[in-house]
Amino acid sequence: MEAFENLVTRRSVRQFKADPIPKELLEKVIEAGTFAPTAMNWQTPVILAVTNKDLRDRISAWNAKVIGGDMDPFYGAPVVLIVLADRSKPTYLYDGSLVMGNLLNAAHALGLASCWIHRAKEEFEAEEGKALLKELGIEGDYEGIGHCILGYPAGDPVPAAPRKEHYVYWAE
Repeated sequence: MEAFENLVTRRSVRQFKADPIPKELLEKVIEAGTFAPTAMNWQTPVILAVTNKDLRDRISAWNAKVIGGDMDPFYGAPVVLIVLADRSKPTYLYDGSLVMGNLLNAAHALGLASCWIHRAKEEFEAEEGKALLKELGIEGDYEGIGHCILGYPAGDPVPAAPRKEHYVYWAE
């Protein structure tokens, strides 16, 4: 029941404290991401854990540029876990999405707040993103799947919206 409760109470958070996350806790979230199911156990995704504030801010600026704004699309979260996946496998997008889900749910289970932020695809198709991957030794044809921003929540979680009508159709 605890796992089920975790799944239905997780919320996307968009207000974070600047407090750092202990490395041991961050490693647990990342470990959960590495255990996400992948097709044929290919393990096509990689996780780029960004804890360096200057790099985090640089990537945030790239993300803001994609949407044409100057706000912080990472909402002040001190950690960004970027999931990328190897395009050479036909299931890379699904595999990377499952990693994102595991990261989000593990964060909640461990008392951290999180949110999936898009536009990683555009960031890592741009020259800056490609150069960063090369600088970090990440080689291959990777596509950005998403950013899992992490931190401690700065406020109370927003209650869940009611589930939409006709979410499930039964074929009995």
